[in-house]
Amino acid sequence: MAAFFKKLLSAFSGASSGSEEKQAQPSEPVLHGDCRIYVEPLREGNQLRLAGRIEKDVNGEILTRTFIRADLFTSKEDAQDCTLRKAKMIIDQNGPALFADGEKTRST
Repeated sequence: MAAFFKKLLSAFSGASSGSEEKQAQPSEPVLHGDCRIYVEPLREGNQLRLAGRIEKDVNGEILTRTFIRADLFTSKEDAQDCTLRKAKMIIDQNGPALFADGEKTRST
């Protein structure tokens, strides 16, 4: 009976059980053009926030652009699908300008 109340309380408080992870496991990269997309949603309570990173090799150096958005999802699959779509949109909309500044790492 105590376990039932513990689960019920954690559902309303957003607390996660000990077996849940704060961040999803690192993903395998998805290629889009000459960029690699890493889908890395962030766990926030019982939801996942849209987040990831985009990498590109430029002159022998790996340049990274990270992104975190306000979108929250209840399922891991939805978070991953939307993160991948958002990353592709960032690449397509920015084109070469995404990495033109030469900064090794920055947020988009």
